[in-house]
Amino acid sequence: MRFSAKSEYACLAMIELASRYRAGQPVQIKAIADVHGISPRFLVQILLQLKGAKLVASSRGATGGYTLARPPESITLADIINSVDPPPKMDSALKGVNPSPAADCLRHIWHEIGAAEGRILESTTVAELVARAQARDVSAYQI
Repeated sequence: MRFSAKSEYACLAMIELASRYRAGQPVQIKAIADVHGISPRFLVQILLQLKGAKLVASSRGATGGYTLARPPESITLADIINSVDPPPKMDSALKGVNPSPAADCLRHIWHEIGAAEGRILESTTVAELVARAQARDVSAYQI
């Protein structure tokens, strides 16, 4: 599966919010946009979709911004991606070819790939991604 820019930016925003979750302070769109080089206008649209999916909450005012609506351990990549980019219909060009062992083999492989992808997206939490990002950041500064 290829992920859209919207899905990837949504994941980045959620990782950023998760990394600041324990502080309990809202994160402003500009802060997320600046760190990751994402258009603030595009990010607003994405965060509104995430809010509609009840993955983030917003607060207004000078100290307002966005926070995760639930703990990062309970939010998966599947939750995020499905909230901004619903899964596409899986139409295969193989549907139009003559039945054959080769076509059946490919259909089976495509199904296995989709199932494996689904398992990874459903089992990978935002908390896990924060931990992985922090581990990479620490290792970058080792002497």
